Amino acid sequence: MNIKTVFVALLLLNFVTACSEVNPHPMDMTQLVQNAKTHEDHEALATHYDDAAKEAQIKLAEHEKLLEKYHAGSYGRQAQPLKNHCEFLVRTYKQAVESNKAMADVHRKMATEAK
Repeated sequence: MNIKTVFVALLLLNFVTACSEVNPHPMDMTQLVQNAKTHEDHEALATHYDDAAKEAQIKLAEHEKLLEKYHAGSYGRQAQPLKNHCEFLVRTYKQAVESNKAMADVHRKMATEAK
């Protein structure tokens, strides 16, 4: 096994384990959403979704940079799984950003209506 193969294998293992789970809401949001009735409840939910969108945006930027490096690097075909993984995560985090921003907007509107 050559050094390049070992390097790519270690990179793959590192990124797969570090990026394998995308969980934008570590708490049970169902109960919080169901119980939201007041202006403050909906503002708190909007803030939560804004924070989740910011976290996803940070992860998105990280994976976009990694993807650029993989495309610019001389890793060859061995890096294709890494590229595929980053492309998947870029799409996933973009969707998470958009979804969380939309949820924040909905709860802000609901907060205004609850005044």
